Amino acid sequence: MRKTGSGRWGIAGLITVAIAISYFDRQTLPVAIQTIQREIPISNTQFSQLQLAFLIAYALMYAGGGRLIDWLGTRTSFAAIMTWWSLACASHGVAAGFRSLTASRFLLGMGEGGGFPAATKAVAEWFPVRERSTAMGMINAGTAVGSVAAPPAIAAILYASNWRWVFFLAGTCGLIWTLWWMRSYSRVTTAPAQAPAPSIPWIRLLGYQQVWGLVLAKFLSDSAWYFYLFWLPKYLYDARGFDTRQVGYYAWIPYAASGVGSLAGGWFSSRLMRGGATVNAARKVALGASAAVMPLIIFVTRAPVEMAIVLFSIAFFGQQSWSTLVMTLPADLFPQSAVGSVAGMVGFGGAVGGGVFGLVVGYMLDHGFGYGAVFGIVGTFHVIAFCVILLSVRVVRPIAFSGATS
Repeated sequence: MRKTGSGRWGIAGLITVAIAISYFDRQTLPVAIQTIQREIPISNTQFSQLQLAFLIAYALMYAGGGRLIDWLGTRTSFAAIMTWWSLACASHGVAAGFRSLTASRFLLGMGEGGGFPAATKAVAEWFPVRERSTAMGMINAGTAVGSVAAPPAIAAILYASNWRWVFFLAGTCGLIWTLWWMRSYSRVTTAPAQAPAPSIPWIRLLGYQQVWGLVLAKFLSDSAWYFYLFWLPKYLYDARGFDTRQVGYYAWIPYAASGVGSLAGGWFSSRLMRGGATVNAARKVALGASAAVMPLIIFVTRAPVEMAIVLFSIAFFGQQSWSTLVMTLPADLFPQSAVGSVAGMVGFGGAVGGGVFGLVVGYMLDHGFGYGAVFGIVGTFHVIAFCVILLSVRVVRPIAFSGATS
């Protein structure tokens, strides 16, 4: 039985708020880093190691969390995931040094790794094919809401108090959302319970080139995304001479563009389908358009500040348009019983890419290569990733499975 329109869009709205909180929590350390460094010395290499700790845990939970969500169901698993990452975020506020910050970052990654697999699972359960990219675009726009709110809100907290309260308040928001989710999800779930479909073992899923193609594409594109996400404030501090107030004033603009990109990518693909395009054409045309704008970031280090913010905004727009569509593909290709697992493996690839490239960035900056070389590399990732998808996902359509086992 199809869920009612008000019910399914209400679920999408709830998940959008959760993703916004997630991305606010991720930005706490990058935005507050200059203030934290006055108390806890942190080099560029150590900063990349903090992000690696987050991404290792994030990658493992993204893969394992997807399987857990398929087993426990969306409602229970999402509540547990949010509770965990909210407490982990708050734990940053009691850190006494680099090691304790690393531990907190690792715990935060463990929790947040389950967020997008749960979102993809919910979209597959609640939305018909023609609405999925629009719903995922709405949810993915939560990344922008959280990221836009983070620089000015964190700057205000730093101005009014000390950096530890940034983490305490962020964690509190997540716990409040958990109570809202548990109450609201029960109220809108009106469809009768259905017997769970047989699960598909990972070893079978790994036998499909579509899975490997999506994992590799996400590895490449998220290498760029996590660099933008974690290093943009630090780039503005180090290369442009910004202070915390200026970062709060300017850094939200690219993230706002990423929100527009999330909505635009999903809308554009759905619009093509309403105009008669196949799912295959609609997804690939939108993906190609998203990837085409990404090489412009190569020019950012040679542009004046205002134009640099414009170039960052274009890159963030294209990245999140791309991300919306890539995370819709598991629901297009695989049965509901496997969507969480596939989305988890895809996200695992992305987190590993972000962690590996983050270490490369830290090494390059500490050994004199400069940001120009870094942006030159980053500008190629999405184009290569699009070619990978074209080769591995020849046609976007449901894959026929038989003999699935639990």
